Amino acid sequence: MVITAQLPTASVFLVSGGAKGVTAQCVIKIARSAPCKWILLGRSALDASEPDWAVGCEDEPLLKQRIMQDIQARGEKPTPMAVNRIYRSLMSSREIKTTLTTLESLGSEAVYVSADVTNGAAVKDGIAPAVARFGPITGVIHGAGNLADKLIEKKTEQDFERVYGPKIKGLENLLNAVPASQLQYLVLFSSVAGFYGNAGQSDYTLSNEILNKSSWLIKQQHPSCHVVAINWGPWDSGMVTPQLKKEFERRKIDVLPVDDATDMLVNELNPCTHDTAQVVVGGPIHPPLAVIDGELKTHRLRRRLSLDSNPFLHDHVIEGKPVLPFTCSLSWFGNAGEHLYPGYKTFVCEEVKVLKGIVFDDSLADEYVLDIQELSKCEDEIVLEGKVWSLGPNGKPRYHFSNRFTLVREIPQAPKLETMDLTPDGVMSLEGTEFYEVQPNPLFHGPTFHGLKKIINIDEQRVTAQYLARNIGHQNQGQFPSLTLDAYISDIQTHSVWIWLRHFYSSVCLPAKIVRFEHWQTPPYDQPFYTTTTLVSKTETRLAIDITVHAEDGTIYSRITSAEATIFPLSSKVA
Repeated sequence: MVITAQLPTASVFLVSGGAKGVTAQCVIKIARSAPCKWILLGRSALDASEPDWAVGCEDEPLLKQRIMQDIQARGEKPTPMAVNRIYRSLMSSREIKTTLTTLESLGSEAVYVSADVTNGAAVKDGIAPAVARFGPITGVIHGAGNLADKLIEKKTEQDFERVYGPKIKGLENLLNAVPASQLQYLVLFSSVAGFYGNAGQSDYTLSNEILNKSSWLIKQQHPSCHVVAINWGPWDSGMVTPQLKKEFERRKIDVLPVDDATDMLVNELNPCTHDTAQVVVGGPIHPPLAVIDGELKTHRLRRRLSLDSNPFLHDHVIEGKPVLPFTCSLSWFGNAGEHLYPGYKTFVCEEVKVLKGIVFDDSLADEYVLDIQELSKCEDEIVLEGKVWSLGPNGKPRYHFSNRFTLVREIPQAPKLETMDLTPDGVMSLEGTEFYEVQPNPLFHGPTFHGLKKIINIDEQRVTAQYLARNIGHQNQGQFPSLTLDAYISDIQTHSVWIWLRHFYSSVCLPAKIVRFEHWQTPPYDQPFYTTTTLVSKTETRLAIDITVHAEDGTIYSRITSAEATIFPLSSKVA
């Protein structure tokens, strides 16, 4: 449903990039709702009239032929570049004139000002005659922008300026020409790339996110002004060719129909949305799917770790020192694989080993290296082997974790656990934070890792537990964000093993190896889920168990087959 903008008819809008493309379509849709006065600002020159040979010619091949003939008549050589330049100039002028004519037919007054929005003096001088004619500007729509899509290592300073200048320097120049204190409306055309990020658009992402933050800041400084940054997804317009649209469909990126998108803009100008400073219209821009070829490749990824960058470590302290949870190695490998192979997800990890844990003390290395080797690959799955290592004080490699992991295009449907038993046996009365705080020898984990709620039943061969985990947030996750795998829930779901060992054997353990880990989905946050843990084997110093994480109906979230751990007496410092 379209809500009318309800703009005062005396409104005077300055619109950057507003005479052509989607910005022009937005202006026209607003004008249908409220015939205002429009100052349309753009870099393109506006020819007062067309040459006689171009008038009335709409056919592109014929028009280009006439351009060639005109160039030849002037004694010049008609190169393809010269022909295309004149053709684009003609079409640009036609589009600008069509926009102006359409606005006037809707009862608006409109003028076009040819000026580069990155040139502050040109903007001020260019709009002065229009302001003298229409009166003070009461609204600004900043729609100007450029693209220079390249991977960041290939971008030049000129690429950056081409993208950053119109967006940010342009906004600065507009607000220098028209003080924000006199504005009733300020609309900034941002992008979902600024909100979600997008490969190959580091400068565009940065520029649009600055627009987003500017919207909030200006709104704070001028609360009576209707300020909004609209984070548009891709429009179904001339820039989205049929080939590009097909690619968007393959990457599951929604394309905005022009009519629907312009309706959304009109809605956002209604007084009922006055307090909304930022709107996202579209989903994440998923990267292109990885192209799989026959050559087996290797990758080397380097990372510096720090305690300050990983707040969750303050809740994972052993013997007074923050220690990286074993489960973070799973997300380290999995996240790296998913970034290297967009469109694939981590499904299986095998032969996952702790070779030397990472402690955040004087032993922390300056740099950690993740080496990944492709073992096999096809369209449906990629099998990789990875190792994390660093250089020790003697200059020799220290290996920390290893993992053979499989990425798949589509994670299969989760199976059901047929042998679960959720019948309480009343053996253990502890609940919630009592496992971590008040009982003798509580679990060492801090609040980030509090998730065990109750032990449902327990014996020497098996323990069933209920958990409830929360999303700790991107900032707390630091350098180990939750993508397909949530390292924090993966750690939490092992806590019943510690309780089981303490109850029957007065022991604790530290992880050493996972033979096989399968992950179908992450348990939902803030909702109960369960683990069924069964004993495989046990000696005085070694333990092997199976852990199945599942819903109340038995749907399996993840499954560990033979997790091996080293056992320590309860009196050990590890406890």
